[in-house]
Amino acid sequence: MIPSWLWIVFTVAASGAQTARNAMQRDLIATLGTAGATFVRFLFGLPFALLFLTLVSLASDAAPPAPGMSSLLWTGFGGVSQILATGLMLAAMKEKSFVVAIAYTKTEPVQVALFGLAFLGDRVTGAMATAIAVATSGVMLMSWPKRSASAQPDGWRPAIYGLVSAAMFAFSAIGYRAGILALGAPNFVLGASAILALALAIQSGLILIGLTLFDRALLAGIFRAWRPSLLAGFMGALASQFWFLAFAIDTAARVRTLALIEMIFAQVVTKKIFQQNTSPREIAGMAIMIAGVVILMWT
Repeated sequence: MIPSWLWIVFTVAASGAQTARNAMQRDLIATLGTAGATFVRFLFGLPFALLFLTLVSLASDAAPPAPGMSSLLWTGFGGVSQILATGLMLAAMKEKSFVVAIAYTKTEPVQVALFGLAFLGDRVTGAMATAIAVATSGVMLMSWPKRSASAQPDGWRPAIYGLVSAAMFAFSAIGYRAGILALGAPNFVLGASAILALALAIQSGLILIGLTLFDRALLAGIFRAWRPSLLAGFMGALASQFWFLAFAIDTAARVRTLALIEMIFAQVVTKKIFQQNTSPREIAGMAIMIAGVVILMWT
């Protein structure tokens, strides 16, 4: 019998690993640029995803089924969306405090609700509408440009990067979920691990082809920075694996709500590693935004 508290361990571990990966990628921007730092997590995460899949297969005493066309298409859609999301998130980090950039991406649940209404016809209740309004007001408070700096990087651009990044992360979640369901694996953990490996393989293939054709210098630079890149790739793959384990044993609402603990981790990283300060207005905005997301997750 699985302990009832185990999902908490998995979610906290995933949040911590994801924060560490984001910080490592941010450090790589100085040497590899935003694009290079974005590609690192996929290229160097693939070997670890394959290792995780092998271990899960051995533990399950079952091989993952071969993906069909539907699973491939959905996973490819999710993979491309995730590449775009990661690049936009790092672009936001480049121009704004690390913790605030992470906060923008936490509007993902809000955007999932909006996408559900727009594309799937999902009904939005009064409580959900309230949650959306609260979360949006928090983001507006965080990102409202200073009077003396409306044209500076402290203005709207990082907010736009972060919000579009959240939208792309939402699309990637939809793609991966559909890919897992279409795969038809014997169990959720094996299916999730297989889709994770497939997604990273697709992403790595697209990145390698693109860089080989258009930017071989960047590709060479990425491999020259293999040591920090390898660690970032490992942390990214580890975070993804823990997310799937948490989803396998508890509801997505509880997992996603607890996942907001990443904001605390990001705050620690901001102060201790990047030596950046978060303004009172940004703290207030984050608190309001998180309140809106929590309301949404529990409706």
